[in-house]
Amino acid sequence: MVIRRVLAPRIDFGALRRELGLPEEFPVAAQREADAAAAGPPRPSVDRTDVPFVTLDPAESRDLDQAMCLTRRPGGGYRVRYAIADVAAHVRPGGALEEETWRRGQTVYLPDGNVPLHPETLSEGAASLLPDVDRAAVVWTIDLDADGGTVAVHLERALVRSRAKLDYAGVQADADAGRLPDPIALLPELGALLTARGLRRGAINLPLPEQDVEADGDGWRLVLRGPVPMEEHNAQISLLTGMAAADIMLAGGVGLLRTMPAPKPDAVQRLRAAAAPLGVHWPDGAGPGEVLAGLDAGQPRAAAFVDQAAELMRGAAYTAFDGEVPEQPRHGGVAAAYAHVTAPLRRLADRYATEVCLALHGGRPVPDWVRAALPRLPEAMAVTDRTASAATRGAIELAEAVLLAHRVGETFDAAVLDVDAPPNGRGRPGRPPGGTVALDDPPVRARCLGELPLGERIRVRLVTADPTARSVVFERA
Repeated sequence: MVIRRVLAPRIDFGALRRELGLPEEFPVAAQREADAAAAGPPRPSVDRTDVPFVTLDPAESRDLDQAMCLTRRPGGGYRVRYAIADVAAHVRPGGALEEETWRRGQTVYLPDGNVPLHPETLSEGAASLLPDVDRAAVVWTIDLDADGGTVAVHLERALVRSRAKLDYAGVQADADAGRLPDPIALLPELGALLTARGLRRGAINLPLPEQDVEADGDGWRLVLRGPVPMEEHNAQISLLTGMAAADIMLAGGVGLLRTMPAPKPDAVQRLRAAAAPLGVHWPDGAGPGEVLAGLDAGQPRAAAFVDQAAELMRGAAYTAFDGEVPEQPRHGGVAAAYAHVTAPLRRLADRYATEVCLALHGGRPVPDWVRAALPRLPEAMAVTDRTASAATRGAIELAEAVLLAHRVGETFDAAVLDVDAPPNGRGRPGRPPGGTVALDDPPVRARCLGELPLGERIRVRLVTADPTARSVVFERA
């Protein structure tokens, strides 16, 4: 894991919140519904509190959607038990709270505080899978063979009790020391197995470090960190569950998928052409995902190659269907049919997709309130996805501009991640030549003017750092 931190002064994110129209409080009626649900939480008749579930999230998280318990099956293979917060059991269809969650769509994360999808009495309280308390959950039990192939799926509402709230850094240290707790002791083995299966079927993951803004006393710090292996292994359990959900919905002829076209052959060919000049080895017969999986994105040329590979991951959407299976039901990055069902505290679509799966698996009709919602969800999620992305991007751009505002004219070391295409490509006529660079220190990524050598290290000079416009521009020094 690579972590770089640079302290920034106090930053006011209020203007960004207002610009995006983010709500400040829940309507009184919606809050009352949430408080009432929290005061009398559901208790499913099926009791799975004997299963030693644990959660694995960022250390500061309290909106805990998922808990897992991994075991070996007698005779070989694995059993994945994955408990997902039962949000639908807390939100009344047609009520004020459901209406407000449609307005919000998903939790929006900002450095100075989240804008939650549900009131905190639920999202960080009665519906969250916090440790040492009984919680209503939707429990997926997925049996795998020794090669990681799914052989059986069972789905039920049940009462669960998490044994511990684990975080990525602590769990990675435990994994490195060989002392993982029993419920997730198999996670490195199973995560690696599922990753390998994904690569063989053509899955693609972009190993980009995450840029973030974190509070630091009276100021803020700009952080660049790469995912730890345990974080990637954990993501495979969510992907496994999402693929199982998609299979249930496709077999039942109704549902909500997360779709994305497969990478276009010409885009793959352009990426392959960029490999050799960037010093990236592309073995015969290997797919893009396999090539990307072997790269260290901390190296400039590899980082530039990963940036170019982002062109493969275009067109993600939600696809609803009822009666007729979509012509294109797959997600190109997963290389399989896939659905979002594992984050209902933070994402609206998951609540409804989960209800579809519960009904179909139980041989019951999909509830009318769920069926009526399905065709509306793709547009609702597209709108909120744009808002969440704008919030994340805007917060980082603001922090970068504030951090560098007093350093205009200084020079920095940087790596060239991307260069503008010529006007007959995807570039814009009349735009001065340039591209995108990533500074070594501070960890800033911004536009740079000039003729730039892709994947090379250069010196750049800061020419603009405007917090009001959230704009940072460099030129080649």
